[in-house]
Amino acid sequence: MTKTLGSIALLAAIASLSSVEGAKAAQLRTAVFAGGCFWSVEKAMEKLPGVTDVVSGYSGGDRRNPTYQNHEGHLEAVKVTYDPARISYAKLVDGFFHNIDPTDAGGQICDRGHAYTTAVFVTTEAERAAAAAVKAQVARTLGKPVATKVLRASPFWKAEAYHQDYARRNPASYNAYRLGCGRDRALKAVWGSASR
Repeated sequence: MTKTLGSIALLAAIASLSSVEGAKAAQLRTAVFAGGCFWSVEKAMEKLPGVTDVVSGYSGGDRRNPTYQNHEGHLEAVKVTYDPARISYAKLVDGFFHNIDPTDAGGQICDRGHAYTTAVFVTTEAERAAAAAVKAQVARTLGKPVATKVLRASPFWKAEAYHQDYARRNPASYNAYRLGCGRDRALKAVWGSASR
């Protein structure tokens, strides 16, 4: 009898823990951003407080199941999972802007062309309003027009496994790319001490 009661208590504790974990996961939200090379945006967004996961992929185009070799029309993008109790959507958007050159309409730093242009993909009018407000503030701060678009969300397609967590898994290769591209120097030129 005592053994049975102990088993019931253990099962109840496991169910309660699962319920708490499920509730936490239900509170998480996602946001999609295109900021040039998805390796760099993934690395930058992972550092923001309240961000729980970042996935590299493609968005904004019409092609279904795009690949790295065949993603015409899509932008390199990241899907960010975040906890709105720890970071607001507006602060998430602001963190994104501070890790790109939002004045560049032709790509990002050394990555040129449509696939590397920047965008904030929104799913609600509240997100659209918040993104537009952050974009307007960025334009005032920089004293220049902002090329980053605020677009209605379209399907997000996860990139190939070898692109995920690229900077963490391939630090020498990623750092050589970042240095060769001049990303840090370019962002400092745009943002000064406010670059992140």
